Amino acid sequence: MSILMVTGIEGARNCADAVAKQLGTEVEVAAGRKAALAALRRREFAAVVVDETMAECDPAAAEAIWEHAGLAIPLQISFALSGAARLIREREQMLARRAAAAAIEAELKSTVAGLLLNSQLALNGSEMPPSVAEKLRMVADLAGSLRQQLSAPLVARAETAA
Repeated sequence: MSILMVTGIEGARNCADAVAKQLGTEVEVAAGRKAALAALRRREFAAVVVDETMAECDPAAAEAIWEHAGLAIPLQISFALSGAARLIREREQMLARRAAAAAIEAELKSTVAGLLLNSQLALNGSEMPPSVAEKLRMVADLAGSLRQQLSAPLVARAETAA
């Protein structure tokens, strides 16, 4: 997906090129409301970035752009103050959060698998008092349940938690 940048500032194309290069995605520039709405009618965008100055000067135009943005992530920034650097930084932060979540999930899955395996091996091993065996079965059941939950897609887990 690509990004739509709505701004009338001089050098917007240079900013868009820098963002495109850093993020590896296409960035289209619209100089105003009409151009932005035409672009939104032509295709979908992953994000729509509106210059804060334009939004403050013409709030009705900004509102119309947001209404037609569809599922695009809406961003309103001051290009005069932050430009491409802020867009790139926000994208990098999002990627870092995803990578951290994936690492934590992998570690949890590994720990749960170890817990499940060791509890099942202990249950199949030597004789133990019934109370200890019952507690080990409970640990194995809980680990199995947690393993199933971790195997479900993240979206399904989020819906279940809500």
